[in-house]
Amino acid sequence: MRVRLEELDWRQTPLGAISLRRRRDAASGQDVYEVKLDDDYLMSSLFTVAEVEVARLALAGLPGADLDVAVGGLGLGYTAQAVLEDRRVGSLLVVEALGEVIEWHRSMLVPAAATLTSDPRCQLVHADFFAMVSGIPGLDPKTPGRRFHAVIVDIDHSPRHLLHPSHAGFYTAAGTLRLARHLHPGGTFALWSNDPPDVDYQRVLAEVLLDVRAEVVTFPNPLQGRQATNTVYLATVPAGLAASPRDT
Repeated sequence: MRVRLEELDWRQTPLGAISLRRRRDAASGQDVYEVKLDDDYLMSSLFTVAEVEVARLALAGLPGADLDVAVGGLGLGYTAQAVLEDRRVGSLLVVEALGEVIEWHRSMLVPAAATLTSDPRCQLVHADFFAMVSGIPGLDPKTPGRRFHAVIVDIDHSPRHLLHPSHAGFYTAAGTLRLARHLHPGGTFALWSNDPPDVDYQRVLAEVLLDVRAEVVTFPNPLQGRQATNTVYLATVPAGLAASPRDT
């Protein structure tokens, strides 16, 4: 018989102590996977609706096939898995700052691991996404200056609630411009947030990008017996943004 709560991994990282737990949910009888950073819950397999929706919304408006997609933040892998479910995707690059999280997938400790590690379109990269956005060679270490049709980010709690102060520059107009230059003109930027829509952040995005909007994703929270919401920010790279990432 499986124990009710099992700690699958615990590591000290530069961001704090990260742990992966598996527990048996009494109501459903299903295994629930949870990630904690110190005492804060980062993610749970109970709540994956918005993680899937951020991928679906990012890809929904893109034309054509053989799409190149980058995801900032691996986590439990549900966003990346949702990207791979779109057969128009030709390649997926997932950038994760914590090597321990990548190890969970390569060691098959989480449910999405089999999909991500067996799909030849998927590449897991151990690196700081925010540093890669700002630097050279860019998001793909093997292909300097490479651009993507969609960049999807699910790392911080929200543009105002960051896992580390060094991430703050990404949420400015200058940071948005640096990010946009890793995308093809007409490409999509999508960002997951745990907070309600932030009008000020939408204004920041609109300084650089087009068609800025915030989609509220609603899903049931069985732990609190109510509906919960997350926000997905979406925006499009204008056709005139042609400078190389190395020019920023």
